[in-house]
Amino acid sequence: MRSKLAGIGLALALAIAPIAKTSAADLTIFHSWSNESEIKALNVFVNALKAKGNTIKELAVPHEQSGAGGPIVSLVIAGTPPNIFLTGNADVYRDIRDRGLGQTVGEYFDKIGATPNFPAAVQEAIKVDGEVRKIPLGIHIDGMVYYNMKVAKAAGVDPTQWKSADDMFADMDKVKAAGYNFIGVGGNTFQAGYLFHALMAAVAGPEVYKKFYNVSDGGKPDPSVFEEKGLRDAIEMFRKITAQADEGWTNRQWNETTNTVISGKTLMQFHGDWMKGQWKANNKVLGEDFNCINWPGTKAVAVTVDAMGILGGAPVSKDQLAAEFDMASIAVDPANNGQFAAYKGSTPVRVDAPEDKLDACNKLVLSNLAKDNSSVLNPFYISDSDWINSIWNTMFTFQGDRNMTTDDVIAMLKGEYESIFN
Repeated sequence: MRSKLAGIGLALALAIAPIAKTSAADLTIFHSWSNESEIKALNVFVNALKAKGNTIKELAVPHEQSGAGGPIVSLVIAGTPPNIFLTGNADVYRDIRDRGLGQTVGEYFDKIGATPNFPAAVQEAIKVDGEVRKIPLGIHIDGMVYYNMKVAKAAGVDPTQWKSADDMFADMDKVKAAGYNFIGVGGNTFQAGYLFHALMAAVAGPEVYKKFYNVSDGGKPDPSVFEEKGLRDAIEMFRKITAQADEGWTNRQWNETTNTVISGKTLMQFHGDWMKGQWKANNKVLGEDFNCINWPGTKAVAVTVDAMGILGGAPVSKDQLAAEFDMASIAVDPANNGQFAAYKGSTPVRVDAPEDKLDACNKLVLSNLAKDNSSVLNPFYISDSDWINSIWNTMFTFQGDRNMTTDDVIAMLKGEYESIFN
């Protein structure tokens, strides 16, 4: 359940422009990244901040245990809030803001000339209730197909020729007959939740997606969505994907699932394009070992903008605040951000990032974002955390219970909706 912190309205006036530092600062950074590509990417920023003389203590929890940002909220409640925290969840920023510990960064980005170089999707994703409170790190598509080109060749299939999901599944028996798994599937609520909202975008389309997830002005999703054919189609596609999973799917993390594709056991994975970081960490070459495509026949893509926030308020010294703004500047610097993206598998958040850091998959991401009404924001930016957690749990239950039907899922979602919003 989402923790709602008591808003005590400290009304502290915080300077937005960077403050001249008089000495190095001791900072704490919280994150939930753990695999090689993520840590290598994060260290681009952390090492640059350390090079300025700052001391940084890292607090990390496994991604699957980070939930909707709960550990960050717990640290705030305990009186030990981190100076820098990695999350895109708007509710976390609201809770910290309402505690009097939030910090806006929009004015600072305007001052250093970064704002005009953020794509529109990034500018929207980093706002919380109209204020820029997030520092953008990288752009991800939450559902792309990454496939092993050598497996595809051995199985005699060409994913680039798939025009629809029907085309894709028509090749499943051929791939299995050649001795390979078809689509890699993992086993936890995070993967089930991300798979489902990626399918809601790709299969149901942007209008149904927004009805299902959007919460505006303290409202709630549109309950008429439960009668939408698109919702039913997305649930049934979820079943089709998870039903063909290999026997090792239970409790398997996303990067371990990616490794089954990299190692040549599985043809492909439909997941966030941070998968590319795993491929590159294993010294695989885009266009030779692996390739990326949109979900065949996709109607829209769901967009994640990795982000971090910084702490304001009474606990933050002058030197710490200056160092926090230094981190903001480091993170959105075009060269730093391009290097971060190269390691992480993301697309840079600046349109003026070095061209040599953009590969074919980055260009596919940017082409998706350039099309009208073909992208939607990650649910954590637009929806209610309790609702999102309920969806994750419902879909993971569905994944593990082969006796559940589409009607059962819709009924379960309706029940969760009633308990949360009515």
